[in-house]
Amino acid sequence: MRSTRALHTAGATALGCLLTASSLTVSSAVSTASTGSLGADGPLGSSHALGSVGAGERDFDLQAHRGGVGLHVESSPQAFSAALELGVSTLELDTQVTADGAVVVTHDRRPRTDVCQDTAPVVEGDPLFPYMDNYIHQLTLEQVRTLDCGSLRRPGYPAQQTHPGEKMMLLSELFDLVKAHGADGPDGVWMNIETKVEAGAPDQTAPREEFVSAVHEEIADSGLDQQITVQSFDWGALRAMHELAPALPLVALTNHDFLGIGSDDPSPWLGGIDIADFDGDGVAAAASLDGVVAYSPVATHPDQSCTVGESDCRAYVTAKMVESAHSHGLRIIPWTVNNVPTMEYLMDIGVDGIITDYPNLLRDLMAERGRALPRQYTAEG
Repeated sequence: MRSTRALHTAGATALGCLLTASSLTVSSAVSTASTGSLGADGPLGSSHALGSVGAGERDFDLQAHRGGVGLHVESSPQAFSAALELGVSTLELDTQVTADGAVVVTHDRRPRTDVCQDTAPVVEGDPLFPYMDNYIHQLTLEQVRTLDCGSLRRPGYPAQQTHPGEKMMLLSELFDLVKAHGADGPDGVWMNIETKVEAGAPDQTAPREEFVSAVHEEIADSGLDQQITVQSFDWGALRAMHELAPALPLVALTNHDFLGIGSDDPSPWLGGIDIADFDGDGVAAAASLDGVVAYSPVATHPDQSCTVGESDCRAYVTAKMVESAHSHGLRIIPWTVNNVPTMEYLMDIGVDGIITDYPNLLRDLMAERGRALPRQYTAEG
C-alpha cells in the first residue's frame, strides 16, 4: 500500500493549539504512579516488556472506551483530551481505513446516524453523496472529513457533551494529541488501538492486509509504539500485525458468539483457529496466538449492558476465567462496563483492568479501594 501520509498532515500539526480544557470535574489528587513502559527504547519491533510480564505486574488498567462515550462525543479530540485530564491508564479506540489509505478513528464501518451526519458534498453532484450511506473504505479522506461527528448527543448518554462541527479524527491526530498533553514517553498513557476488520463481512471494511498495514505504518511513524497495544475481534488481523511487528503487544477481543462454540465450522473471527480444538476455551485459544498478552471478553452475556447482581443479569467473565487467563500468562480486561456494581464484581474476581464509557466512575471506585490512580495530563502550551 502506498503511503498517504502527506495527504493527512493538513490540520494535524495545529491540533495541540486547538485543544480546549475539558469542563469535566476531576479529583484534585494527582497520582504520579507509572502506568508502565512497554520496554526498551527502539524502533517498532524491538523488545517490549509487556510481552513477558505476568498478570498482576502492572497497575489496574482504566481504559476510556472511545475516549469516554458517556462524557463526550465518542472518538473526538475533546473526549480523548478529557480522558487524559481525568487520568486514565489507556485510551481505547477503534480505526477504519478510507479508500485512499487514511486511518481514521471511528468504531463504525458505516458512519452511525446517531454519531455523524452529512453536511455537503466535496464536489457538486458527487455520486457517493450522501456519504452516510457508504462504508468508510468506499470514501476518500476528503469525503469523510465533510461529516459532522460532533453535533449529535447519542441516545442513552444524557450527560454526553457535544462538539458541533467536529470532524472524524485521524489516528495521527490522536498521536499528536497525546504528545500535546505530554503523555508520551515510557511513563505515558497507553493506547489500545483496535483494527476494526469485519471478519464476518469482509467486503464492508478495507481488506485485512491493507487495513493492518495502514495501521502499522501509522504506529511505526508515530514514535509511540512503546505505549501501544493493538486489539481486534478478528484474530486473523492479530496474526497479520504480529508478522509486521513481532514485538507489538496484542489483545484478543471476543464475545461468546464470535468464538463459534458448538458451530459446525470454525468461526471466521478466530483467524484459522477452531475453538473445538480447545474444547471451547477462548482463553486457551487466545493464548495460542503469538504476540497476544491480554484477553478482552465481553463482561456480561447475552445482555451486554446489564448490571451484575440485578434480575437475570449473567456475568460472562467469571473467577474461573480470570484464573485461567492468569495461568496462561494473560491479563484479562473486560468490556464495556458502565455501572459500579459490575465494576465491583469484576475487581473482586481479579480482572486486570476494565474498559468503560465512564472512566470517571471507575477512577472514583479505584480511589475508594485504594488503588493507584493513573497520572493526569493537561495540554501543554
